[in-house]
Amino acid sequence: MRETIVYWLVRAVASLLGWMPRGLARLFANGLAWAVFRLLRRLRQVGERNLELTQPKLSSEERERILRGVYRSLGWQLVEFCRMSRYTAKNTEGWIRTEGMEHYLAARARGNGVLVLTGHLGAWELSSFYHSLMGYPMAMVIRRLDNRRLDDFVNGIRCMHGNRVLHKDDFARGLLTAMHTGETVGILMDTNMTPPQGIFVRLFGIEACTASGLARVALKTGAAVLPGFMVWEAAEQKYVLRFGPELVFTHSEDHEKDIAVATQQCNDVLEAWIRRYADQWLWIHRRWKTRPAGEGPLY
Repeated sequence: MRETIVYWLVRAVASLLGWMPRGLARLFANGLAWAVFRLLRRLRQVGERNLELTQPKLSSEERERILRGVYRSLGWQLVEFCRMSRYTAKNTEGWIRTEGMEHYLAARARGNGVLVLTGHLGAWELSSFYHSLMGYPMAMVIRRLDNRRLDDFVNGIRCMHGNRVLHKDDFARGLLTAMHTGETVGILMDTNMTPPQGIFVRLFGIEACTASGLARVALKTGAAVLPGFMVWEAAEQKYVLRFGPELVFTHSEDHEKDIAVATQQCNDVLEAWIRRYADQWLWIHRRWKTRPAGEGPLY
């Protein structure tokens, strides 16, 4: 019963935001984001702790500004997700543009598959959806929602234009198959992991348990790896889907060392993007929760 109630509440909110004028829907989302920011103190404390750990020189005012931006970004993404079923390549061209598309097309043309290194930055849901609108559907590695009806609803929107989902409980085999058939797969690589799926490499100078699957698959298959993020550019009042240059991984006789080095490269790229768009990253996630053996908790 609880899952059914939640499902229909989500459908009601999605319907409301989906048919509101976009500007009005954003105002509504701003108000909702402000309320969540003020009321859910535990999440705010996680964000404050993460900023304290990674950027200790920031003032309390600057940390609050960043966190308020995070909630605003999440609110706006909620609006976009609720409206995505109405989006087309034509009616989005005035407020979304691409940059670095040549990097993606060159990687795709090689035929060994493409792994898009991405994270919970900007409008990640809109990013993969827009990619399919441009005529380049992709697969996404995601975790199933506990509410199966809600999971089907969300994935139905994500996959309207040819995208497909790879669930985390079987993503290794799915990734290998996708690369062998030359597909594109987006991987959110900025969440806390636990061994053995995760290995410890540094993020913002702190050991962070990080998924090594992308590096393992890339080194095994020769798939191209390149960063891709959709971020909000306030000066343009547009979302920009940016692709960076392809990452180059080294090969040696020490395969596990190669995996660690490649995973560190990925974290270095993620960190650079997060620093550039600090108020659009999901600071309220306990990214450094898993600690190396013998080290105490950070939260």
